[in-house]
Amino acid sequence: MCESKEKTFFKLIHGSGKEEASKEDKIRAKEKRNRLSLLVQKPEFHEETHSSRSGHLAKETRVSPEEAAKWGESFDKLLSHRDGLEAFTRFLKTEFSEENIEFWKACEDFKKSKEPQQIILKAKAIYEKFIQNDAPQEVNLDFHTKEIITKSITQPTLHSFDAAQSRVYQLMEQDSYTRFLKSDIYLDLIEGRPQRPTNLRRRSRSFTCNEFQDVKSDVAIWL
Repeated sequence: MCESKEKTFFKLIHGSGKEEASKEDKIRAKEKRNRLSLLVQKPEFHEETHSSRSGHLAKETRVSPEEAAKWGESFDKLLSHRDGLEAFTRFLKTEFSEENIEFWKACEDFKKSKEPQQIILKAKAIYEKFIQNDAPQEVNLDFHTKEIITKSITQPTLHSFDAAQSRVYQLMEQDSYTRFLKSDIYLDLIEGRPQRPTNLRRRSRSFTCNEFQDVKSDVAIWL
């Protein structure tokens, strides 16, 4: 009789252990699903966070329509205003030609250099990024201008990029600037409308998703 009770008790304990183990397995499985869900949603989360931050920044640095209207008076007035320069840079990114304004800004910074070593290092960096053949952000320059820069890059001066910067400035003024004045980015500013999302931002989100696909094999680290 006692032996029977012991067996019954053993079965109850054993069964309870299985039940506990089953609950633990379910909890682990749920945690795994939650972690995987977070991993999949991560790009979207970052985009929403970035978007909300961008919207907050746009609100803080909002330009008055009257101020934005002055940018239409001349290209120089546009570039001399910090927010005008930022708006024009955003526009060039939608056309995938931001290397022109990035080169112009790099030249402006370069001309402020004072130490000889700083001049050499910055000149080399600008040359490798914007001037040399197959540079990551190569600007459109004629052969003669590029040749002069190439020959002088070993002993650069503060005027080494003057001709190239002037050339790029003219290209932007005669081409990109006129389109900028007709763009939604500029028209929204002078009419006081909220800034609209651009195609470049959506493309960035797609790229983020592709990056996730490339690293999906690392999901094992979450398990």
